[in-house]
Amino acid sequence: MTWDERYQGYLDLLEPALKGCFGSERGYEFDGLLDAMDYSLTAGGKRIRPVLVLEFARLNGLEPEKALPVACAVEMLHTYSLIHDDLPCMDDDDLRRAKPTNHKVFGESTAVLAGDALQAEAFGTILRSPLPVEARAKCAEILAGAAGVDGICGGQFMDLSAEGHALNGEELSALQGRKTGALLAGACMLGAAAAGAGEKTVETAGQYGAQLGAAFQIRDDMLDVMSTESELGKPIGSDKRDRKSTFMSLYGEDKCDKMVREITEAACSTVKGMDADGFLTELARRLAGRRK
Repeated sequence: MTWDERYQGYLDLLEPALKGCFGSERGYEFDGLLDAMDYSLTAGGKRIRPVLVLEFARLNGLEPEKALPVACAVEMLHTYSLIHDDLPCMDDDDLRRAKPTNHKVFGESTAVLAGDALQAEAFGTILRSPLPVEARAKCAEILAGAAGVDGICGGQFMDLSAEGHALNGEELSALQGRKTGALLAGACMLGAAAAGAGEKTVETAGQYGAQLGAAFQIRDDMLDVMSTESELGKPIGSDKRDRKSTFMSLYGEDKCDKMVREITEAACSTVKGMDADGFLTELARRLAGRRK
């Protein structure tokens, strides 16, 4: 099986599962909220985080189909973070994945509730899954760490607090390690934990995910300067507009490109012993050279 075939196979599992997460059986009184949740959850994207869950589950002996609830949960959490990140009180963006942002379609109040509900449903999806109870508990613990003060919420707070202030490289890495890296690391750990892998394996998975996240964010900062709105499916130049420190503003294109390549190769080395068919290595290298 080629790399593209495996990735597409994961997407073929994920997309129907995500589309079936919020059905009408919950009652008409919640239709507007469910519509808002479904709108952002099924808006597309690369699905990197749930794909990582499925791949790390497979590498540790669990059929990807059995890890689907955990993969859907991590995408719910990611989607919640995007809905809230786009709000007027946060980054105030109008476009996400080439579509109007959630609050532009459903209103700010519903968008807030849609994000809140997606976060809660992420944990519920894991805890209601048929995985062994120990695996469910470990996965919920990992997801909480990726979502909270040491993860997305802490990173977003640091990001908002830093607007208009110059950050050094260490401060920016700490911020982005939470805002972007924590959930990528968490996704890798979730896949391993769902399969019942040992602590050392889960830690190695998290290290790879953190390195992937570091390279991903530097590349993202580069694309915010070098790409176009049509390529990215979201506004460009927002970092400069909001006077945010970025890796591009600190280091420039050439050094950023070198950093991405070095961190990517470090990630590949981290999983060398478990990445038998090279899927994780190829994924890291493709993300390093992405244009969107």
